[in-house]
Amino acid sequence: MTNLVYPMAAMVLLTAVVLVRMFRSRVAALRSGLIQREFYRLHQGGDEPEGPRKHARHFVNLFEAPTLFYVVCLAAMVSGVATPVMAILAWSYVLVRMFHAAVHLGGNRLRYRVRAYAVGWLVLLAMWIQLTIAVSTRG
Repeated sequence: MTNLVYPMAAMVLLTAVVLVRMFRSRVAALRSGLIQREFYRLHQGGDEPEGPRKHARHFVNLFEAPTLFYVVCLAAMVSGVATPVMAILAWSYVLVRMFHAAVHLGGNRLRYRVRAYAVGWLVLLAMWIQLTIAVSTRG
């Protein structure tokens, strides 16, 4: 049986990297005077600058669809169907999400970002299909 803990740990690491980048972006915006400190008390009283807002949105995004990634990995391991195919799909998902993060937090080219997001969903769906088939054929 293949261990899916490593791709899950890689996703956690990606999330942590985005968290650090979000924090640094917010600190930079505060220091440069683009936003007042009071804004972060209740997230009211103005608009967050684009950089910190983009990082915050991406951080939140890593708690949306990726939760289904963690669930499918755990379900595969618990049910004993964590196959090499599932591992390849899991690592593919991680790589696509890393690319998506690089695009979104970099130049934010919508064409590439949307495609990466869509491919991520296709890989995630393939993981769920793989899990469903493996569990149903197991008897």
